[in-house]
Amino acid sequence: MKKYQILKRIALVSASAFMLTFACKDQFLEVAPTGSLAQAQLSSKAGVEGALIGAYAQLAAKGFSRLGAANNWVWGSIRGGENNKGTDPGDYTTINPIQRYEVDATNGDMNDSWRAKYEGIARCNAVINLANGSKELSAADKTRIIAEARFLRGFYYFELKRLWNSVPYVDEKVGYGQGIEKVANTPAIWDKIEADFKHAYDNLTETHSDAGRANKWAAGSLLGKVYVYQAKWADAKSILTTVINSGKTTNGKKYGLVPKFAEIFNAENDNNEEAIFAMQSSMNTGNTNNANGFDDLNYPYNTGSDGPGNCCGFFQPTFSMANAYRTVGGLPILSEQGDGTPDYNLAANAVKHDYGKNTTDAFTEDTDPLDPRIDHTIGRRGIQYLDWIEHPGANWIRSQVYAGPYSPKKYVYYKRQENSLTDGSGWTRGYATMNFNIIRFADVLLLAAEAEIEAGSLTTALGYINQIRKRAANEAGFVTKGGKPEANYVINLYTAFADKTEATKALRMERLLELATEGHRFFDLVRWGIASKTLNAYLKYESKFLVTKFGGSKYTTGKDEYLPIPQAQIDIQGAAVLKQNPGY
Repeated sequence: MKKYQILKRIALVSASAFMLTFACKDQFLEVAPTGSLAQAQLSSKAGVEGALIGAYAQLAAKGFSRLGAANNWVWGSIRGGENNKGTDPGDYTTINPIQRYEVDATNGDMNDSWRAKYEGIARCNAVINLANGSKELSAADKTRIIAEARFLRGFYYFELKRLWNSVPYVDEKVGYGQGIEKVANTPAIWDKIEADFKHAYDNLTETHSDAGRANKWAAGSLLGKVYVYQAKWADAKSILTTVINSGKTTNGKKYGLVPKFAEIFNAENDNNEEAIFAMQSSMNTGNTNNANGFDDLNYPYNTGSDGPGNCCGFFQPTFSMANAYRTVGGLPILSEQGDGTPDYNLAANAVKHDYGKNTTDAFTEDTDPLDPRIDHTIGRRGIQYLDWIEHPGANWIRSQVYAGPYSPKKYVYYKRQENSLTDGSGWTRGYATMNFNIIRFADVLLLAAEAEIEAGSLTTALGYINQIRKRAANEAGFVTKGGKPEANYVINLYTAFADKTEATKALRMERLLELATEGHRFFDLVRWGIASKTLNAYLKYESKFLVTKFGGSKYTTGKDEYLPIPQAQIDIQGAAVLKQNPGY
């Protein structure tokens, strides 16, 4: 099956896959609702497969908040200090307190994110029950379908664990006609997440005709990530080493890094050798539900015909993140202040920007050494923006004084792709059909490097990190105009790590440089135990420029690691059943 076909069927199947009704005979006045499917239909092979597609579809959180999708642009990147909300203070105001670490339990987008994850879990549980009850599935199909459903369920619970920590656990054996309506929340679910991924790893095949399906190696990769989150370093090292050495994509490609960094974020190159598991997107299917609508706000503002999307100016990269791409001797700046927080005020660590300037004002571009990944990640004035134009600065920014001078760049489509790899049938041109990589091979290499630093070899960790830096240093992948690099790109490999401390600093910086704006940062800072120091330093630095947005904001240890349990969910189950997280 071609790369997009798995989701093209969603519009036909997922909306009705869980409306379980029983058909009545014609002589009765009770008629099954239009668009519903009977239990017998859902228990057929086509019915079970369709229900499984619906479980995949929920990764994009269609019908819920944009914040509920698996790209975690708000929960991972904005809360992680990589991006601002962007736009202006009055636009999408429910994100304002989130980026200031002031979200409360009544936030509707947070509640919708909770609901979206549990909708995915409900679909997975329904698939498992349908597969177990079906008489039409072969043994092989039944094994595969249940393994895929458990993979997806493991992922949805992984998301819940990272976001809320203490959550109700419901599997296919709980509820569902047994009169069980209330389930208490608990933080003790890591073993259940592990079990789902381990089952998927043991029972899924390596390849499938549908490129978007989870396979054995996607399960192994996420199992390794779950081990890393629990600091089970030996287990993580073992499984991630196996994935690196033997893993392949569902469409049969040996895992590897694509030669050019920019090709990761290009719809023409979806399902490449680096794509371990991705949300699949498709275009022009009669509506925009199968495009990546969770990203439809995250484009430069008011670009007209000169740029992509033409809306809406969200997800603007931060000053702090831009500064991270400064290099000295081709290596990132790993220095810290006396308290261990990043040294944002280091003179050499301030990238020139046009904050406060109009597009017509003179601006001198930065000529100091930079990691080339900056201009694949951040839209900067004077630098070619994909195949559109050079970023014009203020003309593509809704409010510089509120959100700064930068634009997002990853997961933005090319000019040549408009109306072919975008879906222009909606209210915005920003419905792109690029897949979003939930986990990619560079992430696995860095997770493995971390495990090696903790329980293996610094030399092996060095090799993994340098693989990623070597790809970034490929001059053929630099942003250019007229055949010349658009900035002074200088990046080198590490020659050695003096000790574990130096290796850890390098690893953590590399995760930022490589995975920036992909929804990982906040969760990394929390699991490393440095969220308070790092994020409070970030808030202090950003407030020098964006006082309206960040003045007085603070990250609080013991509270802000996790979101509050949505009050709407406590109201449903009762405070005696669903306990609020500490600090809220």
